[in-house]
Amino acid sequence: MKTLFLDRDGVINRERPGDYVKTRAEFIFLPGVLEALAILNKHFDRIFIVSNQRGVGKGIMTRETLDDIHAWMLQEINAAGGRIDKIYVCTDINDHSFHRKPNTGMALQAANDFPEVILTESIMVGNSLSDMEFGKNADMQTVLVGDKYAEKNVPLADYFFKDLLAFAQHL
Repeated sequence: MKTLFLDRDGVINRERPGDYVKTRAEFIFLPGVLEALAILNKHFDRIFIVSNQRGVGKGIMTRETLDDIHAWMLQEINAAGGRIDKIYVCTDINDHSFHRKPNTGMALQAANDFPEVILTESIMVGNSLSDMEFGKNADMQTVLVGDKYAEKNVPLADYFFKDLLAFAQHL
């Protein structure tokens, strides 16, 4: 069972440094992401999003608003031929929360919800060190995307690609 775990902000949509995506209007797909997800749909049996969403825990936005943004996002992904099987979010503000990346709660929840998922045969794609740590903590291969790090030699990253589309095209 080939499984792909994706971070959201900075991988699927444009990050808002020092802020949160609080509305549909603020959610902007990164270039090539919809095409990438259509390609990835053909290569993976399961695709999940795992995302820390502290803005909900801080009361900056509601869970209902987050769910609305995600429903719209999924509609756009599906219309472009992509697929996300489930979205896991951690809204906790405590860094030590079991479900908050880099802790493994969301990966273990996915493996529990979908028993066919084998974490050691899974790939985590993210744009941060926390995402790479999460992947390694859950015994996954890790792929770092984006330009957040000037130095591309990130020891926790097994692979580096400029974006999700470059990763998808590489498969």
